[in-house]
Amino acid sequence: MKFTTCMIVKNEEAVLDKCLASLADIMDEIIIVDTGSTDRTKEIAASYTPYIYDYVWQEDFAAARNFAFSKATGDYIYSADADEVIDAENRLKFQALKRVLLPEVEIVQMIYITEQADHPTENFARDRRPKLFKRLREFTWVEPVHETVNLSPIVFDSDIEVRHYPQGDHSGRDFGVFEKIIAEKGVLSDRLIGMYVRELYKAGTPQALGRAKGFLEWSLAAAKQNGKELQCRQIIAVLLKIYRLEEDAVSILKTCLREEVTIPSAEVCLELGNFFMMKEEYAEASEWFRRAAFDCESEIDIASSGKTALMALAGSLRQLAAAVGGAVQGGLMQETLIQETAAENIVEGISDRGGSYDDKDSRWIAGEHKSVVEWDVEHCSYNDDYSRFIEQAEQYEQMAREWKPQESGV
Repeated sequence: MKFTTCMIVKNEEAVLDKCLASLADIMDEIIIVDTGSTDRTKEIAASYTPYIYDYVWQEDFAAARNFAFSKATGDYIYSADADEVIDAENRLKFQALKRVLLPEVEIVQMIYITEQADHPTENFARDRRPKLFKRLREFTWVEPVHETVNLSPIVFDSDIEVRHYPQGDHSGRDFGVFEKIIAEKGVLSDRLIGMYVRELYKAGTPQALGRAKGFLEWSLAAAKQNGKELQCRQIIAVLLKIYRLEEDAVSILKTCLREEVTIPSAEVCLELGNFFMMKEEYAEASEWFRRAAFDCESEIDIASSGKTALMALAGSLRQLAAAVGGAVQGGLMQETLIQETAAENIVEGISDRGGSYDDKDSRWIAGEHKSVVEWDVEHCSYNDDYSRFIEQAEQYEQMAREWKPQESGV
């Protein structure tokens, strides 16, 4: 059997050579469709294949991939992107697959590994994806009586791993395609709405979010009418982000009172936490971030109940610590520094223990313990709170550093 790789590319000189080098010895044919490169992409491709085709970009990835597939002559087509690599171990697995692949198999799925935790469209470090396709499909009849044509493809789940090394953020390009479809058709498929809200939530600029606002409000009403509860909840999370950026407290309140958010998602909790951070209500913000991290499920971005929530929680606790520190400093100036005689005694005591004055922070430091001297017993509780907030913040920051996106059951 003959195997063909099909790729669509544009300005991929940074990664294309590594990708094609990993495919050259396992593919019988390589098809490259260039959508307008201005760098060395086509020059690099030419060192691997003579089959390079120019294609006028139409803001349609499916059309470009269909054009690439139309040029293939192999029995099976491997669909690749320029920022993917198959390493030596998995090339051996691919060669073994080619030797034993049954012609009845129409799709081969492979394990897709994304090497970027905060990718705008990926939620899983490892998931299984269709990568190899039979070029010509043969339809067969099934069932001895009341026979029918088998429309379900035969799928084989392989253990071949494909590593994805994303280069930058392509969300801006994707938003242009989404907006073109909306302008032309007025609607998106359920699958595309899910992808659109994910990219908006994870990587949407204020401008992209603002342009999406009207469509999302309309889509929320339509999803509600059609009983699509999860879609409603996902759209609500993005709308809350938009309203927060607009500082539209009324719309935030009205949205949070909807029945779909009776049990909030991690994304909803994050947006409420971010809103209270804007209002400098740090204790309230920390409570919502805590719910996102430990009590709620993410429905758009898996990091919303993981790394993102933990870092936000740590940030709110550090703000609380700063507020406590300010209260202590203000109290000391009012209650202690004005007591000149007492202050002199304290300074003398510090100096006796090898202490020094920190000009940068304008405070006396005890040389023996290297800690801020407690000038007044009444402020011990404040200092306890400060230490507790900082300790908790450091704990959550460490948890965030150790957090990794989960695998999708592969």
